[in-house]
This record gives sequence, C-alpha cells and structure tokens, in this order.
Amino acid sequence: MDENIKRDIKRFIVITLAAVLMAVNIKTFVKTGDLFPGGANGITLLITRSADVFFNVKLPYTLVNLILNFVPIYIGFKFIGKKFTLFSCWVIFFAGFMVDIIPGYAITEDILLISIFGGMINGTVISICLLMNATTGGTDFISIFLSEKKGVDAFNIILAGNAVVILIAGFLFGWDRALYSIIFQYVSTTVIRILYRKYQQITLFIVTDHPNDVCDMISNISNHGATTWKAEGYYNHSDRTLVYSIVSSAEADKVVSAIKKIDKSAFINLIKTQQLLGNFYRSREE
Repeated sequence: MDENIKRDIKRFIVITLAAVLMAVNIKTFVKTGDLFPGGANGITLLITRSADVFFNVKLPYTLVNLILNFVPIYIGFKFIGKKFTLFSCWVIFFAGFMVDIIPGYAITEDILLISIFGGMINGTVISICLLMNATTGGTDFISIFLSEKKGVDAFNIILAGNAVVILIAGFLFGWDRALYSIIFQYVSTTVIRILYRKYQQITLFIVTDHPNDVCDMISNISNHGATTWKAEGYYNHSDRTLVYSIVSSAEADKVVSAIKKIDKSAFINLIKTQQLLGNFYRSREE
C-alpha cells in the first residue's frame, strides 16, 4: 500500500478517536459543569444553551457548530491546505454528531475538578488533531492563518474573543460558571503549549569546530538557514566558529541531537524566542 495512503488512514483513525474523546469531554465534563470552552465550541454551547433556557428550543449541536465554522473552513480551503481542511471538517462534523447522540454522564459534581480535568482533555484533543495535521475548527483555522500568512501572534486576538464569550455567558448564566470557564481555558491552553510546539521558536547559539557540517544539518532537518561568526575561545585562545540559527521548538531536539553527533564538544545554547520578524520557513499544511 502506498505510504501516503497508509499515513492518511492512520491520520483518519487518530482524529476520529480524538473527535470521540472531545464529544465525551463535552458531555461528561463541560455540560456537567455548565462551562464554556474557547472558540467555536464555546460559542456553540452558548447558543444552544441560551436557546434551550430562554426559548425552550433544542438546537442540534452539529448544525450550530457547522454554521459557525463556515468562514473558518473557507479560510482553511483557500489559504491553509485542502487536505488539512477536509480532515478538520471531519473532526468538526463527527465530534458534533457524537455530542448530539451520546448520553451525558457526570463523573463528578466538583466544578473545580471538572474545570481542570476537562481543560486537560480538551487541550490534549486539540493537540492530537494539530499533530495529525487537522484542527477541531473555529479559531484554530484563524490562528494558523494569522501565524503562517500574516506573521501575527493570534493568541491575544483569540483570548479577546474568548473573553467576550465568557462575559456574555457570565451575564446570562452566572459569574461563577464564567470564572470556572476561565480555569478550563487556561488549563487547555497550557496543555496545548506543552504538547504542540510548531509555532514556538528556539534560538540556537552553537560554538563548534565543524560549522559547515552543522549548517548543512540544520538546513536538512528544518529547512532553516544559519549565520556564522569567527570567534576565539578565551581559555585556550583557539579559533572557533559561532553558528546562529532559529528553528521551531518541535525541531530543536532533533537538531541538537544531530549536532552532538557531528561535534561532541560543541557548546550549544538554546533560548526561547519571544518574537520573530522576517522570513521564517514553515512547512505548508497538506
């Protein structure tokens, strides 16, 4: 069987399981705690809950979620990648479908435990989908678009959008649930930042006797360039070379491991990059 087909089958199975886990999390933790997660899922829950409480109308989760994802899906097809967007559409549809059909089950009534563990599961599901080159929809599409195409850190924009949802939810359903939703979102975001590191960068300073080999290796692994300076070791007054490069956090471990194979005595300093301006290669989503 063709390797691409095998990879796509694996990708489909994993994101399907992730969609089921997301639906279970919504029915087990999120709805039990009356919480409002971030993004399109949070807005969907806000709309469906408002329709039920204030108008006694039960709207299907799937329908509302698909409508809210129409514009993000368009952005995905046009600017990010067709296969990436198709897999994401499957996650959005199947997760919503499972939310509509599976029964709710309360594991615990402790709202703090619900907020923490529900947030952990939510962040894990989103990370799994991103690692499989798919998303759970909504703000994920917008975040990837702004990060890849515009070079904009979308975190603050998405955070502001989530804050608006929480403010509305607090006004309609009580501020205690809104505040617990902030805990849920914070835990979820923390898990994503730990598990998915593609859009985080690491600055490398490498003192080596094999600069050409190191630069070639960085290019082969990450498709990023490097800059070299001639330097002098202060202790022995020996000629050395300083290699400077920036790679994604997801690539940093591979790069460092390869450097140690090339030059066991290399001195490597890794620094978390706070902001990056200029051209920085990112592989295009399929």
